[in-house]
Amino acid sequence: MDYYIEPIARLISELSKLPGIGNKTAQRLAFYIINMPDEQVGQLASAIAEVKNKIRYCSICQNITDVNPCRICTNPQRDPSIICVVEDPRDVIAMEKTRDFRGLYHVLHGVISPMNGIGPDDIKIKELIARVSDDTVKEVILATNPDVEGEATAVYISKLLKPMGIKVTRIAHGLPVGGDLEYADEVTLSKALEGRREM
Repeated sequence: MDYYIEPIARLISELSKLPGIGNKTAQRLAFYIINMPDEQVGQLASAIAEVKNKIRYCSICQNITDVNPCRICTNPQRDPSIICVVEDPRDVIAMEKTRDFRGLYHVLHGVISPMNGIGPDDIKIKELIARVSDDTVKEVILATNPDVEGEATAVYISKLLKPMGIKVTRIAHGLPVGGDLEYADEVTLSKALEGRREM
């Protein structure tokens, strides 16, 4: 039995396709949108269309941008000799929020995952190799996630870059600031011990 008239049912269906949005949340959002003033609905629709039409990938780092090359790649204050490799554009934002990294980025748009049919040719590894082939880049920081796919991707890229004479480093993994030892799992504690540094 259909509970909603067709336009509402279609809106709920489209909203429920978004990640993290179940049917109940989609219903709540749909009825919120119905009650929004026409001007706000137009602004929402316009923002969605604009982001879809204007956003592209930077031809250098593969990050999302509205100008090509992106603002990070063209910033003269950035150090072009260091590239931080991340999985996703959201990881660039996370790194930028620290305000500690002053190099450039390279976004892979995924990780190697044979179980999901994703190989090295399916992510932006070739573009990374092309970037580091000149003598400008001295260090590549691998900042993929500390899961099986992220580790496998980091090892694969490291094996490609080492023969090129480029310093390859991996971000440290371990206990978060404010975390308690008693709640940490064995793998986290092991990584924290591996990444220890002298004080």
